[in-house]
Order: sequence, then structure tokens, then C-alpha cells
Amino acid sequence: MTTAARQDAHPDETRRDDGPPAVTVPSPPPGYRIAELDDTGDRAAVLELRTWGFVFEPVPEDADHDIWTHEPGRTVGVWDERDTDRPRLAAVHSSHAFRLPVPGGTRLPAAGLASVVVHPGHRRRGIARTMITTHLARSLARGEVLSALHAAETGIYGRYGYGVATQEATLRLARRAALRDVADRTDDADDADLIVELDTLDPLRHLPEIERVHAAVERPGWITRDTEAIRAANVVDPPSARRGHERLRIAVVRTPDGEPRGYATFRREGRWQDNGVPAGVVRVREAVTLDAAAARALWTTLADIDLMASVETGGLPVDDPLVHLLADLRSADLRLHDSIWLRLLDVPAALAARRYAAPVDVVLEVSDTLVPANAGRWHLRGDASDAEVARTDEPAHLALDVADLASAYLGGTSLAALAGAGRVRELLPGHLGPTSTAMGWPVAPAMSWGF
Repeated sequence: MTTAARQDAHPDETRRDDGPPAVTVPSPPPGYRIAELDDTGDRAAVLELRTWGFVFEPVPEDADHDIWTHEPGRTVGVWDERDTDRPRLAAVHSSHAFRLPVPGGTRLPAAGLASVVVHPGHRRRGIARTMITTHLARSLARGEVLSALHAAETGIYGRYGYGVATQEATLRLARRAALRDVADRTDDADDADLIVELDTLDPLRHLPEIERVHAAVERPGWITRDTEAIRAANVVDPPSARRGHERLRIAVVRTPDGEPRGYATFRREGRWQDNGVPAGVVRVREAVTLDAAAARALWTTLADIDLMASVETGGLPVDDPLVHLLADLRSADLRLHDSIWLRLLDVPAALAARRYAAPVDVVLEVSDTLVPANAGRWHLRGDASDAEVARTDEPAHLALDVADLASAYLGGTSLAALAGAGRVRELLPGHLGPTSTAMGWPVAPAMSWGF
């Protein structure tokens, strides 16, 4: 541990200049100290702790491919200083500075919580709660309205006000899976005009096109990769990943004039049945398309590669064109998984920033034990062009926890569905349906990559 790493990162309370959301951070147990970590001096300790938390052993052959994606000043650790001669890192978390698109297109400042680890020898001492509340406090101090994460364990983050805001689809396609024809194209191109190029992934050559397509997607929750390190990490091809598989490949869908309209990064695994029949698998790491024709061209190609019997892909939006292009959805082995967990750090700012699919005029009673300034009654008025939120003493129409509000916030989960599960209460009849409709969105929220 360096002396620079000893900077205190444990504010008892964080309050914005305009008065509100405050977070009370519990002190760590006696003998422990929470501090912002030094990006260089403490890196080895962070990496060692991550092997404990995520149960892996670094592979020497991957060393030259490792990419440090943490941003300076955004990693915090908890040091065990009970042995003053040998302090040890007991827990760590980091975050990324993101701009998260919400319904209507506004990109809100958000903290992407990542690398949350408590050493197994230091569990059940309240360290995780100290870390997460510290993250909430520091994020609010930076003016971040939202916090987002991918949960390694799903039972942890609901207690801190996070709710599942996006889901992803995982599919397994048989070779030559039948896809419907694409009709009603909005341009003059024909499906047959699109070209699908298969190549070995070359980051220098392909990364600009990958990011160009990825950044063109318009969906709530679709976080773009805005740092050089994150972009590079998305296409890294460590030697250990090739065991039993090939090098990382890429398929790029282009118009006749070379404009990219979609891509997939993938690798194949060669397999053979006992009778000599090929049974290889195409494993897709990421697939993004900008229209139905590009999706059809991409998946038709991937599902018809020689010696391959199936294609496996995850990370797709639940309304991805592929889902609706399949002639036989039953054969696709489609499954849904939680993806982005969202936390509203500043409820009024978040609600006012998004747009609504129908006019809404409702009083919400929100509970939030960790950010008390979010709690209480909020009068929300909004439509497709504007929204305003104000604290009120008027009777509430709906009551819900901040985690359930987060689940509905991006439009992917309806308030009515949450009410059906007992997670939203309609206090005055007649308000649940219209508010649920207003908070929905025509395009499902999604994000294609993990952080």
C-alpha cells in the first residue's frame, strides 16, 4: 500500500449544493480503513484480491494481454490494518464514468459500479455495506444521477436500492435455422445487396468500425465504450481463451459502398460426433445490427458455416430482430437473464430527465433507506417532450421502493407487472394503468457488453 492510497474515502455524509440526496456511510469495523486507492501503487493488491473474489488464477500467457480499465480516482479499498506492520487489502470496488441513455435520448451521468470484492476471510463484518454506501456517496458528490452494474450474485444488490432494469436474451440456433424474409425496407437496398465479410479480428483495423456501429444504436441503457481502455478490452483475445477454440473472428455486414451495418465477434469450437459427423459450435461474443436486413444477413451467414452444427449467442436485447426473424422460435432455446441493475441516486433528477410514452400526472411515494432525500412524495408530470418533478404533500397515487422504480425506469419492466408481484401499491384506484403505460417505451432497454 502506498502512502498516496491512504487518502480518506469515507465521508460520513455527502450532500449536493442544491440540498439533497445525502448518504450516511457506516464506519468500517475497528482496525479497518476505507481509502481511495492509487491506480499504480495499489494495482497488484487489487488484482490479487480479484483472484479471491472471482475465483480464478492468472494465466502467465495472458499477461501481455491484460488491460487495466479502472479510471484514476474511482477505485476504493478497505484495508485491514489490525497488523500495523502488514496492512492487507480486504475489499475493493471501482466505477466507470458513463453517460447512460434514458427514454427520450438524454444521456445521464452514471457510475458504472464494477470489481466489487470482499475477501472471503473478511465477510459478515459490514464491509460490503460500507463500500457500497461509500460508492453511492462518492457518485452523488460527482453529480452522477444513476449507478449501474452487472451482478455476479443476484441476491446482493437489491438491498442497496438496485433493481433489474434490462434483460438479455441467450439463444442457441441450429445450423441453417430458418429466418423470415425482410419486407418493407426503408431504403433502396435489397437484402441481397448486403455483403458479409468474415475475417480474423484485427483491433487496429476493425475496432473503429465496431464502435461506429455500436455507437449508432439508440436504446435506453445502451452505454457506449468511451475510453480507449474499455474499447480495447472489448476486443482483447487472450491466449487462454483459445484453448479448444480458434482466434477471435469477426463478421461485418456492409452495404455495397462499404458502409458497416452490423457485426459479430465470434470464435468457433471444432467438434465431431463419434460417427464422424461435424458438430462444431460458433460462439458469438457480441452481435450488433442496425436494421432487420443486416440482422438477417449476419445470422444467415453465422448459421451456415462449414463444419458447424450450431450458433450460441448471448447479450441480445429481448426485442432483437433475430428473435422475430426466426421462423421457429421454439427451436432456438431462448432464455432470458438479468443484465443491467440500476440505482436511482437522485430520484427527481432522474424522473425529470426521461421522457414518457403517454402523458403522466401522478404522485409517487418512494421509499429509500440509504438515500433519505429520495424518500417521500414526488409529483411527476410529463409527456413525450418534457417532464417536471417536485416534492409534494398531496396524497400519493402509487407507492414503491426505489429499487422497483429503478426496474421500471428504462421502460423494460412495467409498473403493472411489478404491482402484480406486490412490489408496487396502487393507493388511489385508476392511476396504475396510465402511469405504467407512460413509463413504458417502444424499444426495450439493453446493453451488449459487460464492465
